[in-house]
Amino acid sequence: MAAGVVAAAVAVSVVLHLLGVSLPFWPAGAQGSNPFSSGRVYVDPHSQARQAAEAASGDDATVLRRVAETPTAIWLTPEAWPQQQVEAHVRRIATAARDADRVALLVVYGIADRDCQGGESAGGLPPDAYRDWVGAVADGARGIGTTVAVLEPDAVADAGQCADADSRLALLHDAVDTLADAHVTTYVDGGHSDWVDPQEMASRLERAGVGDARGFATNVSFYADDAQERAYAEAVSQALGGSHYVIDTGRNGNGADGEWCNPPGRALGRTPAAGDGSLDAFLWIKPPGESDGSCNGGPPAGQWWDERALDLARAAGW
Repeated sequence: MAAGVVAAAVAVSVVLHLLGVSLPFWPAGAQGSNPFSSGRVYVDPHSQARQAAEAASGDDATVLRRVAETPTAIWLTPEAWPQQQVEAHVRRIATAARDADRVALLVVYGIADRDCQGGESAGGLPPDAYRDWVGAVADGARGIGTTVAVLEPDAVADAGQCADADSRLALLHDAVDTLADAHVTTYVDGGHSDWVDPQEMASRLERAGVGDARGFATNVSFYADDAQERAYAEAVSQALGGSHYVIDTGRNGNGADGEWCNPPGRALGRTPAAGDGSLDAFLWIKPPGESDGSCNGGPPAGQWWDERALDLARAAGW
């Protein structure tokens, strides 16, 4: 009888797929529950924000200290943490987070032809080296507390402008499988509300392996306000049959003005908090004081910029 039930379920699944009907999104294992429902994100004591706060004085130091104490994702790039070092680095983070009863929140950012459209964050690893590097990240987190990864900001949204979209999405699928095998809760980056149509994004995310992940992330390094971004994320989620998602609110307090690279007049958004329904959490994924690139007076992408952090914080009333 059990075999008959399984066969019937498979038959129904095939028919629904042929009809273009999305199945309910029911991930399993480490992907099967919201890691933020009862866990706070680990705060990196060695972050650029912390170093900036310690170097500042007066009111600037007070504001920067508050920024540094807000839980924010820790970014991993092969340029900063090559394969020979990244496993031990991730293990240190995962262990410290576990010992503090916190969730380790990482951003994996090293895919081949990384910024094939914008150019500000160019680099990344060739495909085979990338697979090995993601494997080292996964091995560093394996078996240690709760580790969450946001996988490759912009990679899915950029795919349409890259030389080989199919290969890029397949490479992301490999990365999802590697992280899931190590029980790392994974969210594949899904761009933002001012970029790719929700149906097209859902299609790309499926090809990138989101069905084997916890879900997807939106608004990473962008500025769309909560309402606009949640409407977009819900549309993508529904197209995927109810996929879970997280939203980056680190810099969206004043919403977006259409510009993505260090736009003036922006503000910090809501601080990290668990969500409801398909929304797992509002998170700070892009560290607010890190530059988007050499534009609007900023330093190269990823470098800390005191003036930017202070402007964002003070615009938010901090």
